[in-house]
Amino acid sequence: MAMKPRFYKISVAVILFSMFFTACIKDLDTIPLDKDVFTTEKLYMDFNNYEKVLARVYAGLAVTGTRAPHGDATTQDILGMDEGAGQYTRALFNVQEVVTDEAIIGWNDADLKEYNKMSWSSDNQYIANMYYRIYYQVSIANEFIRQSTDNKLSGYGFTDAQKTTIKAYRAEARFLRAFSYYHAIDLFGTVPFVTENDAVGAFLPDQISRTALFDYIESELLAIESELKAPKANDYGRVDQAAAWMLLAHLYLNAEVYGKTAKNTEVITYTKKVIASGYQLEDNYAKMFMADNNTAKGIIFAIPFDGKQTRTWGGTTYLVAASIGGSMLPSNYGTTQNWGGLRTRPEFVAKFPADNSDKRKMFYTSGQSLSITDPDKFTDGYAITKWSNKTSAGASGSDGTHMDTDLPVYRLADAYLMYAEAVLRGGTGGTAAEALVYVNDIRTKAYGNTSGNITLPELTLPWILDERARELYWECHRRSDLIRFGLFTGGTYVWQWKGGTQTGQATDAKYKLFPIPDSDLGANPKLTQNDPGY
Repeated sequence: MAMKPRFYKISVAVILFSMFFTACIKDLDTIPLDKDVFTTEKLYMDFNNYEKVLARVYAGLAVTGTRAPHGDATTQDILGMDEGAGQYTRALFNVQEVVTDEAIIGWNDADLKEYNKMSWSSDNQYIANMYYRIYYQVSIANEFIRQSTDNKLSGYGFTDAQKTTIKAYRAEARFLRAFSYYHAIDLFGTVPFVTENDAVGAFLPDQISRTALFDYIESELLAIESELKAPKANDYGRVDQAAAWMLLAHLYLNAEVYGKTAKNTEVITYTKKVIASGYQLEDNYAKMFMADNNTAKGIIFAIPFDGKQTRTWGGTTYLVAASIGGSMLPSNYGTTQNWGGLRTRPEFVAKFPADNSDKRKMFYTSGQSLSITDPDKFTDGYAITKWSNKTSAGASGSDGTHMDTDLPVYRLADAYLMYAEAVLRGGTGGTAAEALVYVNDIRTKAYGNTSGNITLPELTLPWILDERARELYWECHRRSDLIRFGLFTGGTYVWQWKGGTQTGQATDAKYKLFPIPDSDLGANPKLTQNDPGY
């Protein structure tokens, strides 16, 4: 397969630099997020180390410590959690997809089964995995940002050119911190708040309101917009202005959920910036989720994985391996793994046409029942074949256990759909006619012709929600989308096993937020639970 670009290799090769940062985030039973990370001035006196340390911040989205796939007390980022289940994107997938109509998981773990039924509580370890992973990322980003101020750099005697380079790195670290705080505001609402301005060491952070955190994330992204590299000008796997615009668009699209006034005009403004950046849709939908997807078009920001160099039980290794079971042959997907866990629910299957005209319809049905009588049984529910460790040319990835497939975070199709939704929600600066062009561009790629295209009267908000499901399923958007449309909790829309019954039933509104873990409430008396229902 194609070689991964340069920065990706750096991010893995220098992962030992995390030893400088992770010394105090070691015990989930004490204060895992309140202690800032251990640093050394000597590390930051060498200009050559800045890219390496920044790489460690990026690597925190992919790996779980300095020894992969499993480490010990000297190598794990965070003790007290399973390294596989605690990997950032694996935890994110579970809280964004398994809790919805798009996915269900069949493993015999009580805390994980609560996701299937939307019945979790504040002592759920999988929720804690996501929470503490977010704050680990915030911590290491904070330290890089703290050590790269103008005053610090002047004191180290760097040249003007070196300062300019480090300033651009600092903007990337601020993006990555905003990215994790976006997950905090979306998943947990009102949360502990720590920045580079807080002193290094153990302390009890204050809790920030959801609206104030919205303002902070927005201000950070706007502040770094001019400091990031232009779209497509950065190394693969690193963020640029287009990534910041996508994150802003998602923040604005969900503004009302986060307690702000509607900001659909801003969604249009920033998606138009992305659309004007020169990205194109990928002709082959499946390629974007294969082992050579680093060469696919339309991917704005991706988290790189590699079977030889990024060995993790999370990321795309989880998405590929956990989706294989029953009569499926792992070799057809470029792997030796068949974990037999993830499938989809019948309500999601029904969003596709009965025939196979829509190429995004990627189900394995042989020996699988459409209806799910037993959530623990892999053959109950259709399997999803979207993620693969095969290349678009048919070759297997470099390793049979760990996948080469990168994880797309932002894609052009998502920008098109956000633009269309914002227009339909009354935002200014865009038109329904232009939105129709964009969604039909997506449909033409999906069908290989114009047979799936829609007309202007068919372009409605319910249609947009379903099209987001068809285009973006298993890419960590579904829960947020359903909440925005008022369909995640309650009984207006139910799916099999929602609420704990096979036919599905209404659920409490408190589940629109995940609870702050009991372990952190016990460690920090300044914190209050985000919903009294917990």
